[in-house]
Amino acid sequence: MRSAEQIKIRPARAGDAKRLAELSGELGYPATEKEIHGRLARLRPKSLHAVFVAETVAGVVGWIHVSRNYLLETPLRAEVNGLVVSSTARSQGAGRLLLAAAEDWARKQKCTGMSVRSNVIRERAHGFYLREGYEHYKTQKAFRKSL
Repeated sequence: MRSAEQIKIRPARAGDAKRLAELSGELGYPATEKEIHGRLARLRPKSLHAVFVAETVAGVVGWIHVSRNYLLETPLRAEVNGLVVSSTARSQGAGRLLLAAAEDWARKQKCTGMSVRSNVIRERAHGFYLREGYEHYKTQKAFRKSL
């Protein structure tokens, strides 16, 4: 079992694309290495997006994507767009460290708050966010349309 001291957080690199794609699949969003590589390259400018990875001696075990959102109806805030930790590395501190890195990045970007959306079926994730000081403030339906 890993301890949080053995997990290092760093910015994602282009060379991480294969592992990020594998983890994206675990999150329920299958992607190829090429797709993730392209998506990482398009996350510009760096002042609006950050992707961090959790790495152990065994390699990358998780990632988080956070973005700064300018919205008309709310003050400047950051949002966790995706967070995944490998099923073999959960409950060992990687998620907490990734979330802390995203929050630190958001503070440096002058964000006044953080938000995260989590599918209603992800009950384990809901407990994680509550333990990390997030409050459940709204339940809503999400709609999508292919273009």
